[in-house]
Amino acid sequence: MPENTSDAKGLLSQLEALLDEYMVNKAPFNLPKEVKEFIANVSPYLVIVFAVLALPVIFAALGITAFLSPFAALGGYGFYGFSWGYHAIVGLAVALITMVLEIIAVPGMFKRTRKAWTLLFYASVISLIGSVISLSGIISGIIGAIIGWYILFQVKELYTN
Repeated sequence: MPENTSDAKGLLSQLEALLDEYMVNKAPFNLPKEVKEFIANVSPYLVIVFAVLALPVIFAALGITAFLSPFAALGGYGFYGFSWGYHAIVGLAVALITMVLEIIAVPGMFKRTRKAWTLLFYASVISLIGSVISLSGIISGIIGAIIGWYILFQVKELYTN
């Protein structure tokens, strides 16, 4: 019956099955085959473009965070000083992890392998967890995850083993 949920892989498998049920089987509408093909063809290029565009921003944010964190801690005695540094560190860590997973998935996205699809799924889960943990943009993180999961699960059938 239920899979072993004592490890992260078991939880992710259950989440994937649940999302597959609601984003594909019980979805109010499914994307047309042509749209799915277009998404699958364009997405590796989009990941490459966004990764190239995001690198300077991430490096700049790392530098600004490293420079301003001590001042933020001194400037805000309570919550504000702590939260700025905390949000920045969590946000940067999540952005880096997500970007690395997506870049690793690019060759498989061109070949349309299931492993590439799984890496994209993991990146989306990590992004959502980062939004919740950092306490910034929880609602937008959830809405973004739902939209992303809908698209990701709609094209899942195109990614074979």
